[in-house]
Amino acid sequence: MRGVNFAADVLDAADPDALALVELARDGGRRTWSFGEVADGSARLAGWLEGGGVRRGDVVLTLVGNRPEWVMAMVACLRIGAVVLPCTEQLRPKDLAARCAVVSPVRVLADPRNREALEAAGLACPVTYLDEPGLFDGPDRAQAPKLAPADPCLITFTSGTAGDPKAVLHGQRYWAGQEVQATSWLAAEPGELVWCTAASGWSKSARNVFLAPWLRGAPALLHDARFDPAERLDILERERVTVLCMAPTEYRVIAARTELRPFPALKGLVAAGEALNPEVLRAWQEATGLAIRDGYGQTETGQLTGMAAGGEIRAGSMGRALPGTSLWVSDDGELVADPATVPTFFLGYLRADGTVEAPSSPWSTGDRVRADADGFLFFEGRTDDVIISAGYRIGPFEVESALVEHEAVAEAAVVAAPDPARGSVVRAVVVLRDGFAGTPELGRELQEHVKALTAPYKYPRIVEFAAELPKTTSGKVRRTLLREG
Repeated sequence: MRGVNFAADVLDAADPDALALVELARDGGRRTWSFGEVADGSARLAGWLEGGGVRRGDVVLTLVGNRPEWVMAMVACLRIGAVVLPCTEQLRPKDLAARCAVVSPVRVLADPRNREALEAAGLACPVTYLDEPGLFDGPDRAQAPKLAPADPCLITFTSGTAGDPKAVLHGQRYWAGQEVQATSWLAAEPGELVWCTAASGWSKSARNVFLAPWLRGAPALLHDARFDPAERLDILERERVTVLCMAPTEYRVIAARTELRPFPALKGLVAAGEALNPEVLRAWQEATGLAIRDGYGQTETGQLTGMAAGGEIRAGSMGRALPGTSLWVSDDGELVADPATVPTFFLGYLRADGTVEAPSSPWSTGDRVRADADGFLFFEGRTDDVIISAGYRIGPFEVESALVEHEAVAEAAVVAAPDPARGSVVRAVVVLRDGFAGTPELGRELQEHVKALTAPYKYPRIVEFAAELPKTTSGKVRRTLLREG
């Protein structure tokens, strides 16, 4: 692959008058942005960053919602070769401080509504709030140099299944490699409006909120508000969305709480993160005439599989390997990939000392799947203990660590419990210290305690108390027994 630059190759090369973004703000306001407006604003922000000393390879952390300012901050970093670390606004001060201890950003770009969390995090680098004058209309437009495919461009954090979350470092090839899934799976055409509802800060949000749509010449919808099932359908209809990308939980909740109906402009429904149950697939197809096409990927790999647009649909399957991607199922049922065939494969895990831990090859995903005779893949579960709840991947270790920080908790183990709406929820089994009683009031107190220390979606929705945890002779918790109990 020759030198690349997303800002120059995609944004600057687009028709400047064509629609790039539709913004639906929290206050109910609506605004449209052309490719020319986004290119100019992001180039001037990039110029401001360079004027403030940000250089190629430096890390810039963003803490902004689904707003054009977040998109322009991301593109500004891509333009000058800075490495962007997008963070979800659900992170707590402890989460932010932990991430910054690993990646050492030189600057933070944030929404003013996140001021309290950032101040509590006590970060060493300067924080700039995006309502500051002159950021998007300054005098200097940064140049867009050609960058090598292996030059770093993006950091996202894993869920932390066996320890603290890991910093996943992606190269410039990550955005360019999105062309494969953008063409075969997302499949928007120029001018068709794409709405990926993932919150900013998740790996899926960067690639499918705007990267993949723009690679296809399609505009993106940004909705900076909490999930409301009825409102979601109203927006689909009013904005004439063509391609909708949602988490499986969102599809489930909407089907359960609203009256689904046809949407004349809608031509594609895609989902990724966990399997969808047959009744939800059936409800959407009967109402809209469209099948939800599933896909699969990881923070480290980007998307690996997908139900191809215009191809055969098999309910419950996450599709087949994307074109050119080599995947196979090992003898013990684990999905394995050849990194050389994955255009969005990561560079490695970034360590706190600045070195990079190279990934293994072949790449073991840690997910158990089965394949049918035609190559369609079906997800069966994790080889580790990660919990997938409402599309979020939650590492038990982090929740357990938060629980044992409470004065009442001696030990804690966290596993998944089935849930009809979320797929799974976090279930905590807690052993108390002497002098404490396992009351409903203490259970609620522990839930609030976890919310205060981690992103709120990780808190245990079920808290149970036990005299002891089942363990192996070597002292390891037997999670299988807990899941069965």
